[in-house]
Amino acid sequence: MVQFQFRQLVRGVAKALAVGALLASGLVQAQTGPIKLMVGFPAGGGTDAIARILADKLKDSLGVSVLVDNKAGAGGQIAAQTLKVAPPDGNTLFLSHDHTISILPLVVKNPGFDSAHDFVPVAGFATFVNGLAVSGGTPAKSMAEYVAWVQNQGAGKGTVGVPAPASVPEFLVTVIGQKYKLDLQAAPYRGSAPMMADMLGNQINAGVGSVPDFIENQKAGKIRMVAVLGGARQAALPDVPTFSELGLTGFEDVPYYGIFAPKGTPQAVIDKLSAAVAKVIAMPDVHERLTAMGLTVGYMTPAQLAAREKAYTQIWTRIIKDSGFTAQ
Repeated sequence: MVQFQFRQLVRGVAKALAVGALLASGLVQAQTGPIKLMVGFPAGGGTDAIARILADKLKDSLGVSVLVDNKAGAGGQIAAQTLKVAPPDGNTLFLSHDHTISILPLVVKNPGFDSAHDFVPVAGFATFVNGLAVSGGTPAKSMAEYVAWVQNQGAGKGTVGVPAPASVPEFLVTVIGQKYKLDLQAAPYRGSAPMMADMLGNQINAGVGSVPDFIENQKAGKIRMVAVLGGARQAALPDVPTFSELGLTGFEDVPYYGIFAPKGTPQAVIDKLSAAVAKVIAMPDVHERLTAMGLTVGYMTPAQLAAREKAYTQIWTRIIKDSGFTAQ
């Protein structure tokens, strides 16, 4: 009896070691689920809406539940810190745009994470542009009319909402003010949703944010976008000029959206997740919905997303340095 129990124990240990070796080598690809797809901003904003579109389709492609987990705060910093310490099993992912991954490490002394060291790119799926929008209570219908309105109403002084402090939109407020000789002050919010609520309530006259954050209210006529960044007009906003057309150049490089996993996630799991993202964004209904939100949809492999993040970070390192901004 004792010998039988000992043999059973040995077999159990051997089996556990074998499974552990398979997991470590990435040969076991099945995920137990559900997958948490973290978003660093509140529900109701553009990034949240994008995450929910993808999560709904990824669950069918992967065969497990994919739940959007809003860990809002500090411009995505809380979500990024959570990803850093998450088990590297593919069950915790982070859907983010450029702000958290590329910009935060440049403007915060101790963000609590190192994007290049702590995260593994899974897939990029879109690029987008930022733009300036005015609220319904502002009569301006163009950039020139907005500039004239600020000059007349506030003697050249104005306040512009941005979805996060020390973000690309905040730097753009400064650049726009310099370009048009206006004293514009950025008003940082904790995400695009509360900023939009104040714009819709005419508590703030203008905001700078991403096209996906603005597009629905733009279509409904509740706000008006007067200019966008990027090298070309957006398909979803063909009547809105680029800042380049208006003489503000140097911001043609566009930000990105991607999905990231914790460092140490097996390559086989990354490959499986990346393939699922590629499949989902190629679906006609998903492609159409994301395009209608103002995204330029396009799959990026993990290596391509890593290269895109690196290049974007280098560009904004120079811009932020030239602005004289000091990391807080």
